[in-house]
Amino acid sequence: MKGAVKMEKTVIMNTYQPFPHVFVKGEDVYLIDEEENRYLDFVAGIAVNGLGYSHKGLKESLCNQVEALLHCSNVYYNQMQLLAGKKITEATQMDQVFFCNSGTEAVEAAMKLGRKYAAFKGKPQCYEIIAMKNSFHGRTFGSVSATGQDKYQKGLHPLLPGIKHVAYNDIHALEKAITEKTCGVLLEVIQGEGGIRPANPNYLKEVRRLCNTHDLVLIFDEVQTGVGRTGKFCGYMHYDVQPDILALAKGLGGGVPVGAMLASEKVGQGFKPGDHASTFGGNPLAMAAVKTVVTTIMEAGFLEHVQEMGEYLAQELKVLKETCSVIQDIRGIGLMQGIELSIPAKKVVQEAYEQKVLLVGAGESVIRFVPPLIIEKHHINHCISVLKHILKKQ
Repeated sequence: MKGAVKMEKTVIMNTYQPFPHVFVKGEDVYLIDEEENRYLDFVAGIAVNGLGYSHKGLKESLCNQVEALLHCSNVYYNQMQLLAGKKITEATQMDQVFFCNSGTEAVEAAMKLGRKYAAFKGKPQCYEIIAMKNSFHGRTFGSVSATGQDKYQKGLHPLLPGIKHVAYNDIHALEKAITEKTCGVLLEVIQGEGGIRPANPNYLKEVRRLCNTHDLVLIFDEVQTGVGRTGKFCGYMHYDVQPDILALAKGLGGGVPVGAMLASEKVGQGFKPGDHASTFGGNPLAMAAVKTVVTTIMEAGFLEHVQEMGEYLAQELKVLKETCSVIQDIRGIGLMQGIELSIPAKKVVQEAYEQKVLLVGAGESVIRFVPPLIIEKHHINHCISVLKHILKKQ
């Protein structure tokens, strides 16, 4: 099937609007189509392919695991799950992990644990979760109900009850929303789909203080910000705040579908055998990927490289803003950066694609930069050069 593809003529259900070309392989920080055209990738599967597309260690670990054991039910232990679990709890400074298959599943598990823990404490009347406006937590009924954007909820009402939304970065709004029915607070350290909006420096500390005062669980959705994306293993580490429950996915498997919900030992008591499960969660193949990815990211120098490249990207975007009046704002941490435009982001993403640079939006007017974590300065320079050419025409 060479050349462009018309979506209406494929067997794939029409839930996306993909670009027409078909990618067949990846190499380093490039995707390659059927005609051997190379595209510089600043999307990375939307913050998934952190190690790029040809990481030798990841490929070897997956091949070896396919030979050894592909799947094993969770009614038994499997060695790779135990090894991966140890790696990820150490990296996140959490105590326990539940493995699943995606970010939305990790958020679902986190929300369930929040309610279950309240019941475990003898407070079944405490079931309300406070989430943030402009947030994004996934597509299942629970996670989309927690998402603070109407456009993702259209046609799905009635949504899951017991979820409130307050303004992000507004500690007074959060404090006012807490009642005797509240069990937890759910938020992103950096709002991703909401336009790359980081938490204010003291905001997360104040949220932690409120949760301690009112005996609430603090849930961080770090599906996009975790696993080295911000220059630390998790985004909350920039703020010196520890959550009670943590959701991870995207970059965790380096391209293999996997999610994880982690918790403190105290809050983890809320789950008992039979309370939650996942047939494929923690299967040996995905765990081999997790073990390799986490080990690689925690190696000396890796996160320092992410920090350096993140600072360089932010610096070059600021220089670009000085010459391109359509750029209204630049924000982000590490290799999760965004530029807000005075024009639709979709148009710029399309023109960059035509120049063989892959970008992705975050809302109507924000372009998101989430390249592989192995990106180098010359890749950033090329991306900025293409963007400059496009934006100066607008």
